[in-house]
Amino acid sequence: MNDTRLLAPCPSSPNCVSSLATDERHRVAPLPGYADRAGSLKLLREVLATLPRVSFEQVGPARLQARFTSRVLRFVDDVTFYVHENGGIEVRSASRVGYYDFGANRRRVEDLRERIEERLGGLTPVQGQGAG
Repeated sequence: MNDTRLLAPCPSSPNCVSSLATDERHRVAPLPGYADRAGSLKLLREVLATLPRVSFEQVGPARLQARFTSRVLRFVDDVTFYVHENGGIEVRSASRVGYYDFGANRRRVEDLRERIEERLGGLTPVQGQGAG
């Protein structure tokens, strides 16, 4: 299934990345997860709870919304996760203000990917079902 309505689309500015974006400028790979929604949501909550300057909440049965605040200038970036029934995780990370993010959102998603893969250990992860 490729439903781009699961996450808001990225604007034309380069301060957003999404696993559902169809253009390379904004596209990131979906995040790995466990083989079911409940396990992947738990995994996301555990990973987010270890990070500084992050607040998050579960919004509905399949979605987490997180706010990352930068250390120095206190910029806020919004990160939304949609977890499929099979446990695959779609992700969108976007800056609230400004035009350029100097790659901060892409780096954040890749850092989350590394942390998730570390927690998954030797398990074969389930990937999201994004476009592409």
